[in-house]
Amino acid sequence: MFTRVALRAARSSFSPIARTYAKSSRPSRPPPPPKVSKPPKTTAAKPAAAAAAATGASKVASQQPEAQKQDLDEPPADNVRSQAQDAQAGAENSTQPDPNARPAPAESKDAAAEPEMPSGPLPDLTQGIPSTFDFEFGRGKKDPKATEAEKAQNEAADMARLEAEIAEAQGRGKKSGDEKEYARSDYETSLDRRRYQTFNYMFLAALAGGVAGGAYFTRPFGEGEEVPNGLEPELASGWGPSSMYARVRARMGSQLGYYTEPSFPKLLPTVPENQRQPFTLVLSLEDLMIHTTWDRKNGYRTAKRPGIDYFIRYLSQYYELVLFTSVPIAMADPVIKKLDPFHFIMWPLGREATKYENGQYVKDLEYLNRDLSKTIIIDTNAAHVKNQPENAVVLPKWKGDPKDEHTKDLVGLIPFLEYVATMGIDDVRPVIKSFEGKDIPEEFMRRENEARKKFLAQYEQQKSKAGKFSLGGMLGANLGIKGDKMGGGMVLADGQSVSEGLAQGKMLSDQIREQGQKQYEHLERQIREHGAQWLKEEEEETKKMMEAQVKEMKSGAFSWFGSGSKKE
Repeated sequence: MFTRVALRAARSSFSPIARTYAKSSRPSRPPPPPKVSKPPKTTAAKPAAAAAAATGASKVASQQPEAQKQDLDEPPADNVRSQAQDAQAGAENSTQPDPNARPAPAESKDAAAEPEMPSGPLPDLTQGIPSTFDFEFGRGKKDPKATEAEKAQNEAADMARLEAEIAEAQGRGKKSGDEKEYARSDYETSLDRRRYQTFNYMFLAALAGGVAGGAYFTRPFGEGEEVPNGLEPELASGWGPSSMYARVRARMGSQLGYYTEPSFPKLLPTVPENQRQPFTLVLSLEDLMIHTTWDRKNGYRTAKRPGIDYFIRYLSQYYELVLFTSVPIAMADPVIKKLDPFHFIMWPLGREATKYENGQYVKDLEYLNRDLSKTIIIDTNAAHVKNQPENAVVLPKWKGDPKDEHTKDLVGLIPFLEYVATMGIDDVRPVIKSFEGKDIPEEFMRRENEARKKFLAQYEQQKSKAGKFSLGGMLGANLGIKGDKMGGGMVLADGQSVSEGLAQGKMLSDQIREQGQKQYEHLERQIREHGAQWLKEEEEETKKMMEAQVKEMKSGAFSWFGSGSKKE
């Protein structure tokens, strides 16, 4: 029942507009011819079927609503609502004659008989469906003149609204003189005001923290406070702008030192001098001892520099060898194990031991915990040794080619390094400076040849006179290096006296080189005979240490649950 009432209300609301538009847009059709009722056909053969159909029709008719039976849903043809609908359709579809238009020619009767198509605008439904209450109940009849005036007024309002929209689209942002100007606060909500207030408090807190931090970092250093390295005493206590800036920089630098300074202030442990070699030789890894390349066919490949085994093993009898690379030690450790399986290099250092300055990794020897007057570093990058250039020997980079012209540069340094370590040099820095701007192997060979010529000439003279002479003064002067421990009372490692060698016409450097070559040959013979056994023992020892560590870790972990192993 509710559904039929709703449908009836919807039909009554939409029917006036629909009928109006239909009447104005569709041509009138002639009424259909009257239906001639035919007498019902009776069939004597099927009386039972006819009776059943009559019974079903009576049941259906009894179930139909009373309004449907009497056809009350459709209003009568001449009611007030139909007349109002016709009047409204005529008013909307009528057009005003144009006074300047020419009269239309006379039409034929057939053309006059055709209904006119609507030429006026359609109803504006953008604001919703107009109400039909007045037309339905007969109170919607208005004066035609008032209707025309209202129509003209509506058209003028629509035109003004259209012009305003066009003007707004053409010049957005332009305001008319009569429009009111609104402040920004007029558009703020209470939430916006609270947010702005919170921001203001945060800004004031940040400003106060900045002022307090500036006062803290610019304060002078107290008596019990440690002054950072490099800060002068007058800057540590002054109140000038430069002093305050220096203190801030020193304090901030000490805070950032965790990321820029080496991992430990002393990279090498303290070892008594009688338990190690007196001189320290620091070697780089990349492009000096090895060269790494990568291609799509073979991936990463590492080339070992020819003669590197001889260089390391020969100089290990004179120097404490330290490998200092700028790559992380975790990446360099597998290469070092293959490069030096017998550990002639005592101390490997990686990137963690470098100092980060201006985007570069610097190998600062100040953190090495060794005497710089007896320390030499060999590298292929001058930026890595810029803090101690007086201790550095910079060689060209090796490109991995055995036929490279710089392949033998490293082995060529052995005579120079051997001479520095065996001739009792007090400070290596003046010696290195004397070779500045020159190729050290060639220059040292030239100086040694000149010294040998003078030595042989003096040897012939002294041999004829059978007198004594000073080896240190003669040889050191010829090489341009002063030594204070060279004399005729020296004895070599194998017990041979230096004076005996001099009597045979051998320079001290030649005698030391012969002795070093004998030591190297003995070492190589030991490696060939026992090297495999040494490596096997080391592997077993390493395995035992790892098992012990794992056992200790397990016992420590299970001890939390009360099931740790008891110590026997």
